[in-house]
Amino acid sequence: MNKKAVVIGSGFAGMSAASFLAKSGWQVTVVEKHTLPGGRARKFEVDGFTFDMGPSWYWMPDVFERYFASFGHKVEDYYKLIRLDPSYRVYWPDDHWDIPATYSELAAMLESVEPGAAAALDKVMAEAAYKYEIGINKLVYKPGQSIAEFLDKDLLKGVFRLDVFTSIKKHFGKHFKHPKTRELLEFPALFLGALPEDTPALYSLMNYADIKGGTWFPEGGMFKIAEGMYKMAVELGVQFLFEHDAQSIDVTGKQARSVMALHKGTPVVLEADVVVSGADYHFTETKLLQPQYQSYSSSYWNSRVMAPSCLLYYVGLKKKVPGLKHHSLFFDTAFAPHAQDIYATPRWPNKPLFYVSATSVTDATQAPADGENLFFLIPVATGLEGDDEALRQRYFQQIIERFEERLGTTIKDDIVYYRSFALSDFVHDYNAFRGNAYGLANTLMQTAILKPAAKSKKISNLYYTGQLTVPGPGVPPSLISGEVVATLINQNFS
Repeated sequence: MNKKAVVIGSGFAGMSAASFLAKSGWQVTVVEKHTLPGGRARKFEVDGFTFDMGPSWYWMPDVFERYFASFGHKVEDYYKLIRLDPSYRVYWPDDHWDIPATYSELAAMLESVEPGAAAALDKVMAEAAYKYEIGINKLVYKPGQSIAEFLDKDLLKGVFRLDVFTSIKKHFGKHFKHPKTRELLEFPALFLGALPEDTPALYSLMNYADIKGGTWFPEGGMFKIAEGMYKMAVELGVQFLFEHDAQSIDVTGKQARSVMALHKGTPVVLEADVVVSGADYHFTETKLLQPQYQSYSSSYWNSRVMAPSCLLYYVGLKKKVPGLKHHSLFFDTAFAPHAQDIYATPRWPNKPLFYVSATSVTDATQAPADGENLFFLIPVATGLEGDDEALRQRYFQQIIERFEERLGTTIKDDIVYYRSFALSDFVHDYNAFRGNAYGLANTLMQTAILKPAAKSKKISNLYYTGQLTVPGPGVPPSLISGEVVATLINQNFS
């Protein structure tokens, strides 16, 4: 009889782990508290509008291609990709830049504001290409169990080229002087949940993903990725139990024996030879396990540098917005004070930067005819108090006014749907530690073997996947995380 694996959570990492385990012959059951797969990448539909609830950027298409190819499929078997051009728009205090999809056009644009920038960009991209090759094809597939994993001749030979001990901020500061160019190039590091001055320059590989790999959109929305992964997992024999909320992991000796979940108030016990938690790591340790089986103390968790949480708004309009782009970054106010409010002295920001996604600009099916669906995101610190609708409304009114001013149109009277989502919702929906949205910040001291381990230190057959363990936050890393933990399990159970 095939060995049984129970996976907690059907986010990208959980579904990835489940599929790779099923491919290896495991009998896999996924328990999911919600009615849909996808975790933070769920969707909802209302009044003709379709909203992706979380991830909205599609970078690193090669990672998705590799994932589906591992099972004999292609991305296009499940969804169609559209490359965005411009990739996105950045609003500055005095003007805006449309970031072209074509590399030569981007180089020319940067050259026009800073002579010599095109040659500098060529140099930076050549370095970033090397980091991307090593980082995405080697480093991120390491399970982070031992320093010995990194005693690889290619890694050792190129360790200084990886710029692990230089920050993104210093790295770009050597090559570019124009403040807007610097902010533009530092922006992808924000996906990693840390300040540019605290993010290793290794992660300029994100700039390669942005500039060379391109910004894409899966027709039908980002949920199409989750839907495709789910369909493929089912084809592989994975069983999904929706509306099954994990309550505890039963441990005997040093072995997890079963997972107990509640289904509409009824306990369901699932026996397991191995358990993989794709749920929040801290939640799994502190709520699903008894104290003696927890690998990390409360002081450990409280000392972690967390990536931000978010204030999110899902907004439906009854009109189109002239000039609106699919992705818009509102860098129309100073970044430094907002960054301080997230990382240095955590508090609700005064005048935050924010981001807007409008998938209806690219895909008309995402909103009613002559309508627009808008997704607003404000990064905020984790663990903040006072998250109520009154506070959310104050921020919403602030960013709507700035949106209207920069777009040269009014939308307040055209809002026909509104929903907010913030820290308390991340805790309620995803059991997110301190209401985080992106997991741990990718600082040097929280990279690779310094992240919470993918294998429990106390339980021989309990494993973890997702954004709080290796390789880190983001959709592509989550796909990789599932593969990494499945490979580790197969090695340990061979």
